[in-house]
Amino acid sequence: MSPVPASAPTDAELLARARDGQSRAFRRLVERYEDRVAATVIGMLGPGAEADDVGQETFIRFYEALDQYRGDAELGTYLTRIAINQSLKALDKRKRWYDRFWSRDENPDAALTREPPVDGDEEIDERDRTELVHRALDHLSDDHRAVVVLRLLDGYSTRETAEILDVPEGTVMSRLYRATSALETLLSPYLSADDLPSR
Repeated sequence: MSPVPASAPTDAELLARARDGQSRAFRRLVERYEDRVAATVIGMLGPGAEADDVGQETFIRFYEALDQYRGDAELGTYLTRIAINQSLKALDKRKRWYDRFWSRDENPDAALTREPPVDGDEEIDERDRTELVHRALDHLSDDHRAVVVLRLLDGYSTRETAEILDVPEGTVMSRLYRATSALETLLSPYLSADDLPSR
């Protein structure tokens, strides 16, 4: 997210205006935080229409809860928490859809590994690397996926991640260790050590 210019209204000022019914103020908040929300949602779900829908739903939920937000958490953290919760709901819906329409052998989330997007002898570019990481994330539990997205992709600290997920910091650290170990196993045949997620 780009820094907010010193002359720009603060989040608190925009929130007060939005609560008074000023739609322009709410739009400015959306513009201020949409990149952060998009990064989290795409990290959780991968790019596509599903992520777009969840990103929109995040801001709809925020708008509906304007009067409930009291500033106990920084606004970006609050929005990220909504984005994570909506993403987890989408993942649950996705899994129920797979369970209904695919057999376990056909379910894209059932297999431990899938074919890489390029042959092993080819150089993997940034697009292929991103695709591989998202494929690997599909094989983590939802709890582990959320920690990886927040800590390693979005760059939140352990404390911030714990606040967003409402869990102890020790839980974040243990989930991150297990998740990165699993990702290293999944990705090591395709990515160099420098490209693997690090704790």
